[in-house]
Amino acid sequence: MPILPDPKKLACLLAICLVSAFTLKAQEKGALKLIDWKPKSQLVVARHEVLKPRFAVIDFHNHLGKLDDTEKYIEEMDKANVRMAVSLDGHSKDFFYREHLKKSQSVPGDRFMVFFAPEWDRIDEANFGINEAKRLEEAVKLGARGVKVFKQLGLTVKDRSGKVVPVDDPRLDPIWAKCGELGIPVLIHVSDPKAFFTPLDEHNERYDELGVHPDWSFYGDQYPDKEVIIQQRNRVLEKHSKTIFVGAHVSNMPEELGRVALWLDQYPNFYTEIGARISELGRQPYTARKFMIKYQDRILFGTDLTPSYSVYKMYYRFLETEDEYIDPWETGHMQGRWMIYGLHLPDEVLEKIYNKNAMKLLNLPNNKPK
Repeated sequence: MPILPDPKKLACLLAICLVSAFTLKAQEKGALKLIDWKPKSQLVVARHEVLKPRFAVIDFHNHLGKLDDTEKYIEEMDKANVRMAVSLDGHSKDFFYREHLKKSQSVPGDRFMVFFAPEWDRIDEANFGINEAKRLEEAVKLGARGVKVFKQLGLTVKDRSGKVVPVDDPRLDPIWAKCGELGIPVLIHVSDPKAFFTPLDEHNERYDELGVHPDWSFYGDQYPDKEVIIQQRNRVLEKHSKTIFVGAHVSNMPEELGRVALWLDQYPNFYTEIGARISELGRQPYTARKFMIKYQDRILFGTDLTPSYSVYKMYYRFLETEDEYIDPWETGHMQGRWMIYGLHLPDEVLEKIYNKNAMKLLNLPNNKPK
């Protein structure tokens, strides 16, 4: 009787032969680098173009400090029915906020709101917090409508001791208190995606993005841990309960919406916005939809991308349709290698996220934007 080969060994041998054949063929054509791999999906599913949003939009997170491009911003906003945009580029440094406010106010119709951005590099000056709060007060008198905290605070800003200035440094308390006194919100960006704080290796899900922007990697002993920075922020929220804070980029924890929900429950003065994070929200559509419906009064629309009709259409499609397998790279903002799914939010939720919540925080008149 003939001896039959072991089926498992035969299967392994066949697999090795197939891999070897594929490798030889690939070598003939030249090795393909992963970063160059741009597969075209063969999936055929419904695609809905949302040319206009269901309701007028206030973009609560943008950077419009290139003043010569203001007319271009208006053109793209008009195409997309974006009634108003918040520019976070009202920098305290060299009193740039004065120039920015002047340019923004020259545009008819209140199309832009400028937020003041403190100059943390002056932290070692005597009475820095008090003096910067006075500068903020002047900016508000000139028309500034809020404060922007850039991610350098708690991450890279250092004082003369060489130590990183924590977000909850008591020297900054006069600024947070002044915001509460003036009734203006603080859009606070601290830390960054979780992947930016992990090794840049084969396990990093944002490898492509960090390959293009290596300076966005904050892994290593020279940087504070992400969790440490988040806890510093939360202590500020608790200490300054009369000040409204808006957590940028889904509170810089879109990978864990359960935690963001806990913060929204714990801190009544805390809101969040979705700028540049639809790729994170869209890969967890069931969880994200429930989250956005439950916290519909605490979420704001934002993009963090230069005003562009094509970008806004992508956001509208994500929020309004139930389309599947959407390529978020169409926004031009490369993040992870995954597709996203539309949330198909109810109208009452869309209207709050698109404009009502922003109108409340910016103390705008109750009439609906058109």
